[in-house]
Amino acid sequence: MSSVMTMERDMRFVPIPADRKLSALTSEQVAAYNRDGFIAPVRLFDGAEAARNRSDFDHLLAAYQSRGHDSYAVNSCQATCGSVYDLVTNPRITALVGDILGDEFACWGTHYFCKLPHHPKTVAWHQDAPYWPFSRAKTVTVWLAIDDVDLENAAMRVIPGSHLVGALPMRNSRPEENNALWLTVDDAERQGAPVPLILKAGEASLQSDMLLHGSPANPSARRRCGLTLRYCTLDVRADEGWHERSIIIRGSDPSGHWGGVTARPAGEDPFLDGRPIGAN
Repeated sequence: MSSVMTMERDMRFVPIPADRKLSALTSEQVAAYNRDGFIAPVRLFDGAEAARNRSDFDHLLAAYQSRGHDSYAVNSCQATCGSVYDLVTNPRITALVGDILGDEFACWGTHYFCKLPHHPKTVAWHQDAPYWPFSRAKTVTVWLAIDDVDLENAAMRVIPGSHLVGALPMRNSRPEENNALWLTVDDAERQGAPVPLILKAGEASLQSDMLLHGSPANPSARRRCGLTLRYCTLDVRADEGWHERSIIIRGSDPSGHWGGVTARPAGEDPFLDGRPIGAN
């Protein structure tokens, strides 16, 4: 478990300013993000592109499984795999993120959340920002559907407006919860009615790091995979090395805190740089 509570942090949601010049989002989507904490669905890739994204993930999953790791371990590949780097830097994605974060931001991490058929793991109700050793809650997550995602195969659920209540208490998850992570927010539905995010492969949601969300086990015979791409503004500071595989998308950071990855990886070997499996 990461010692994320050892640094002073600001967990307040930062809304999109009303006067921001938009290049990809509509004013209605901006209002939804500020009000609800998420935007969905957003179409990013057509059928052929979605199929290529799925094929790239299949390769990565096979590589991890060949080393005895489970489907949740495919993490932080943007530094070693050209296909993931290309998604991180894709202008269709970064234009949306720029409308939320402004002119200076980096991608600090990626993680495939893959529930295999009949997968028993849940993702308990939680907010992302309290998990992470960052100085401010200024990350937007792009959750890109690699597979079709619906109620049958464990679509993610969110609670609209919960990003505005601040950091909620989280406890260590109990074994019987079968949580893929390790912390749980109790009584999350007191904050509102959950909404499932139904996405076709190639569609995405964009969500605040303070939004309550989670997903049930996958009882179906279909896989459910989504890739999270995490972007934050350059004024944020990260602890515990979580900035080391970051890619600056817009702006510059003279301090050198952000931008550990400066070139597109040439290959597709997720273990090329010798970092621990799943390291950020």
